[in-house]
Amino acid sequence: MNEKKPKILVVEDEESIRRFITLNLSAAGYQVGEAESGEEALAMLRTFNPELIVLDLMLPGIGGLEVCQQVREFVPETLVIMLTAKGQDTDKILGLELGADDYMVKPFNPFELIARIKAVLRRKVASRETKRVLYCTDLRLDITSNKFFKTDLEIELTPTEFALLKVFMENPERALKRNELLNAVWGEDYFGDTKTLDVHIRRLREKIEDNPSQPKYIKTVWGSGYRWQQKPS
Repeated sequence: MNEKKPKILVVEDEESIRRFITLNLSAAGYQVGEAESGEEALAMLRTFNPELIVLDLMLPGIGGLEVCQQVREFVPETLVIMLTAKGQDTDKILGLELGADDYMVKPFNPFELIARIKAVLRRKVASRETKRVLYCTDLRLDITSNKFFKTDLEIELTPTEFALLKVFMENPERALKRNELLNAVWGEDYFGDTKTLDVHIRRLREKIEDNPSQPKYIKTVWGSGYRWQQKPS
């Protein structure tokens, strides 16, 4: 029996770029769908049901940021890799804040994009296959069901936020350097910068901390990285 190929939706209004990405992903063995607008992409979420979306931010009509926001609201388990133009730092950070798992800056090498896709898909598969529950005070990370609870209230996490929290809770009281976290969550072949990590840390704090500006779980280790406080003071 053939292994089911992951479905990837490419959302890009420039046909030449869209076809270029599609051809390379198809050659890498993925099932690929195409959308040239935000409206078409949102419609295809229901009909195509992708595991991952390669999403350009500059789209006609409904923009990429709004598409990302709606994906996170309605299908939070779907992975998102944003495509941004060089110099779009504000949009890049905003996209990560809205829940994108990673980003690529145009122009890019298609092999790097495929490496990023493989890395985020690996995280999703790994979280499904591990059967454990991690606890810390009133926090519960159920790796079997891929769910997170705070005082028995379920809180939606993106796949990347879930993977990041899993690394923290598996390494209590240990100072983790930024590069360690990037390698553990994004993969050792990750080519991005630490800005992606810092944005995800900020989003994670907003979801799990009582006061994100004074975190009691995810502590900053200045000049190095972060530490998970297993017994908050």
